[in-house]
Amino acid sequence: MDRPVLPPPELLRRGLPPLAIGLFALFVALAVGASAVAGTLGFDFLAYHAAASRVLAGGPLYDMSFVGTGGFGLFYYPPTFGPLVLPFGLLPETVAVWTWTGLLVAAFLGGVALLPVSVGVRWVVLLLAALTWPVAYAIKLGQVGPILFLAFAAGWRWLESDRWLGAWAAIGAAIKIQPGLILAWAVVAGRWRAVLIGAVVLVVLAAVATLVSGFAAWSDFLTLVVRVSDPISTEHNVTPGAVVYQLGVPRGVAWTVQAASTGLALVAVVVAARRATPVAGYLAAVVASQLVSPVLWDHYAMLLLLPVAWLLARGSWWAAIVPLATPTVLVVVIPPLVYPVVFWAVLGAVVAMGWRDRKEAG
Repeated sequence: MDRPVLPPPELLRRGLPPLAIGLFALFVALAVGASAVAGTLGFDFLAYHAAASRVLAGGPLYDMSFVGTGGFGLFYYPPTFGPLVLPFGLLPETVAVWTWTGLLVAAFLGGVALLPVSVGVRWVVLLLAALTWPVAYAIKLGQVGPILFLAFAAGWRWLESDRWLGAWAAIGAAIKIQPGLILAWAVVAGRWRAVLIGAVVLVVLAAVATLVSGFAAWSDFLTLVVRVSDPISTEHNVTPGAVVYQLGVPRGVAWTVQAASTGLALVAVVVAARRATPVAGYLAAVVASQLVSPVLWDHYAMLLLLPVAWLLARGSWWAAIVPLATPTVLVVVIPPLVYPVVFWAVLGAVVAMGWRDRKEAG
């Protein structure tokens, strides 16, 4: 007897998981494999490994010889990140790189699994992740983006719990300062218990960091960040100011654009905290945490998959355009302007829809 033909929706439901898993595995394997052959796998992670190795050898956490960002070996994350990568300094370089790469893949997949949306939307998110360049790029670089994705997803999953919201926001801020904007959003939203818990977690992590790296690490960190964080002329930077500067706009105008973008992003967080639903406010802070950074690398666009998942869950299927605007297959021709545009498009959509939802809810 012939088997019945599956109707298109059922066919899509059954076919989506293997398609998403297969494409994700394929594109990540190609990116990682090509990078390993070229000797560039874990390009950024090697800076973390070097910092951990210096501390274990009794040296400083930071190499103060750098005068600009983007170079090989530059570690300028906060001292609180040091203890988190210290165990990797005990491993041989090659073993550490592959272990870290596996950890990043697991962190990203864990983040997708934690997204508080339907199973179908999670599979769509994984499929989009497979096709978009920032995800593969972050993994092959050994960047912390997938770990931040996990932290942000966990914060969203347990958004109603002040304990978990504060703890995950603090962990994100300990890795890369900008996610601390989640705690600023919590202040405006009146989530004081979450703020207190986040502050306690940060104090504990700061104390551990000081014991591991010494008090000098804090002044070294501030000096290094101020020295290398140029939001306008840093190469490959995709902040709004940097992008318009690359397009030929005078430096003074580019600075004005960057300042306006940063200010508007902060205003959007305040408006979302006061006028939008809690989830929209949280996701607005996630997006804004990257827009306020003086250096925005293209691979951090992977974090946009979080608000994209929310938009897709609401039936706004146009949101799939966001990750598809930066496809791996067209990476060499993606104009830098695409990145600030998609960041701002998502931030605007999240705030507007969250405001409307709250207004309709009364």
